[in-house]
Amino acid sequence: MNIVEVDSKKLIKAFIKFPFQLYQDDPYWVAPLIMEQKNFFNKKKNPFFEHSEAQLFIAYKNDKIAGRISAHTNTQHNRTHNDKIGFFGFFECINDQKIANLLFDTAKEWLWEKGMNTLRGPANFSVNDECGLLINAFDSSPMLMMTYNPEYYISLFENYGLKKTMDLYAYYVPVKPPPERLSRLAKKIENRGHFTIRALSSKNKKKLRSDIETIYHIYEEAWKDNWGYVPCSAKEFDQIIDKLLPIIRPEFVFIAEIDGKAVGLSVTLPDYNFILKKIKGRLFPFGWFKFLLNVNKIPGLRVPIMGVLDEYKNRGIDVVFYCKSFETAANHKNPYKDAEFSWVLETNSMMNKIAKTLTAKVYKTYRLYDKSI
Repeated sequence: MNIVEVDSKKLIKAFIKFPFQLYQDDPYWVAPLIMEQKNFFNKKKNPFFEHSEAQLFIAYKNDKIAGRISAHTNTQHNRTHNDKIGFFGFFECINDQKIANLLFDTAKEWLWEKGMNTLRGPANFSVNDECGLLINAFDSSPMLMMTYNPEYYISLFENYGLKKTMDLYAYYVPVKPPPERLSRLAKKIENRGHFTIRALSSKNKKKLRSDIETIYHIYEEAWKDNWGYVPCSAKEFDQIIDKLLPIIRPEFVFIAEIDGKAVGLSVTLPDYNFILKKIKGRLFPFGWFKFLLNVNKIPGLRVPIMGVLDEYKNRGIDVVFYCKSFETAANHKNPYKDAEFSWVLETNSMMNKIAKTLTAKVYKTYRLYDKSI
């Protein structure tokens, strides 16, 4: 066994392509876009590298790639929480504890040299990106921007001594019109609360940009007290928006306003993993064709963001968001059948209560782990 630092385009390509080999017989894995991954790891294109460091590693066994991992600092996280957490991510490994230990040890040593005292992950690169180890429900593909891994990864993590630090819940609910009683309640709440809810502007580009800046403000304010929250730099948020704009359906993005002030937002995205699974990491030469053929056949929706500013919570705005979203989905020209609320911190009692009230059920759990360095 040996391990090498990824320090060339050739090794970056090998790092990106390893999962394609590892999951070649797994019917549930969804390949990421290779082009997007290359840009993500490019220090000139990813604004993460303007404030933090990362190093990719590849492990070999008998001269064949057997695993990979990233080790990275996150200055934004540590400045916000006043701690010294070092992160690992992009973990993939054959079912071999020795290889896994080698990967974890290497990441831990790299982070120790950077002055970190805790190893946490998986996070690719932060909670604003894909994060968490899937620990159940391995018989279905992940929704858009959610993770997937083999069940044996749990043993690789825990046998190394990594301990649970937080669980992230994914709730499932079938797409159907909200119950009549809930629709009536939503209308009463909206009238009583003196707020209005509107969909994202789509025709006026200037207005769309203004709405995006509004979303950024609400996102930063509504999530700032959450466990593990990491603020986005302006460039990082622009990168997220650039990634989401091509796939956002404006009719599924809602902003709550009181006297013209935006106080909450809800974002629902079609599950484009349905298409990514078919194009197998490549848009060219035939990926775009498959995309266009299947874009109106996507069966699932994911709600990645639903939040309200602190001073306007407990007014039922979340319930109205739910009703608006599901009324839109149920009456949409596309055949949406399934929806996922994800992810929700296990400690977020308010959102967990709301989800259960809306008949949603936890069907997948993702776990973040810690280990002292």
